Amino acid sequence: MEEKDIRILVVDDVPAMRRIIRGMLHGLGYSKIEEAENGLSALEKLKSAPFDLVITDWNMPVMGGSEFLRSVREDPELRALAVLVVTAEKDNLGESLKNGADGCLLKPFDAAMLAEGIGRVMKKRG
Repeated sequence: MEEKDIRILVVDDVPAMRRIIRGMLHGLGYSKIEEAENGLSALEKLKSAPFDLVITDWNMPVMGGSEFLRSVREDPELRALAVLVVTAEKDNLGESLKNGADGCLLKPFDAAMLAEGIGRVMKKRG
């Protein structure tokens, strides 16, 4: 599969942040992008269609990054999914990696940093 053909799910409770990330992804050549506003709606989307990568915020209402990541890693059908966590709090970086994230980005980030993060997590997941 061509790297730019991957299906990406962007999960963030802030609509403006989802729009920013989606814009960066489009600028990088990705076009198969869907959105979810929290971990619970993200899990529903992941169970209804195949995705190759999830870019998720850490602090969200309903189901935050920690619980979402745990649910993904415990699900045999989702376990191998590449997950990139984006967060505004440095303290969450180590926590997210410990909970099974493949990589992390500290907000604010630019398109080049996003591209590098995607490359790293996709390579890690093979």
